[in-house]
Amino acid sequence: MSEDGVPRRNFLLGAGLAGTVVAAGLAGPAEAQQPATAPATPPPAPEPEPFVTLTAQEAAFIAAAVDTLIPADELSPSGSDCGVAIFIDRQLGSAWGGGARMYRSGPFVKGKPEQGYQLPLTPRDYFATGIAAANAWTRKTLGKDFDRLAAGDRVGALKAMEDGKAAFENFDARAFFGQLLSLTMAGFFADPIYGGNRDKVAWKMIGFPGLPATYADKIEAYRDKRYVAEPQSIADFS
Repeated sequence: MSEDGVPRRNFLLGAGLAGTVVAAGLAGPAEAQQPATAPATPPPAPEPEPFVTLTAQEAAFIAAAVDTLIPADELSPSGSDCGVAIFIDRQLGSAWGGGARMYRSGPFVKGKPEQGYQLPLTPRDYFATGIAAANAWTRKTLGKDFDRLAAGDRVGALKAMEDGKAAFENFDARAFFGQLLSLTMAGFFADPIYGGNRDKVAWKMIGFPGLPATYADKIEAYRDKRYVAEPQSIADFS
């Protein structure tokens, strides 16, 4: 448990560092005076994946939101470390994010919650507007943009949105939270080829085998037994 109250995984627990053994042997004086060979330079860390549609401010909000909804703990890394922010960015930058196959010609009237999405905005525009409204509300009530809040305040802010208590200007905070949560869940459990569920961490957590979902040949062998298999994604078959 970190100081801010949000559990964090200690990724280095149990990690070891292998040392290099240098054999002195029968080296002569000249050889003995030679400096030891410098250790190989470790490969550079991979570059973070770029965002394709979210602005810097929007990306900061999404990363903070998914990390609040999926904090790092003993079950998985944080939401952004699992690639959920990248998944959301790619979805909003896709044809779906641009409103492909969505009827947006109106008339637009206030509908019931069970009627679903009833707005002229594309999903990309919807999230841009929602993020701006959320940041305006947290600046007004807590003095900072959402991503700059302490972890506990971010939890409280999302809870207020979920409960409909966050007073967004000309925007439905509860509906926005619902869309944000839905995309976050999709990114956490989707096939890794779409950017989220990095290293299949969510599938490993719940024991989902991934793409190969046919078990007719295993029914008898695993009857009343737990079936454990390394999950496979679309990329593993391409």
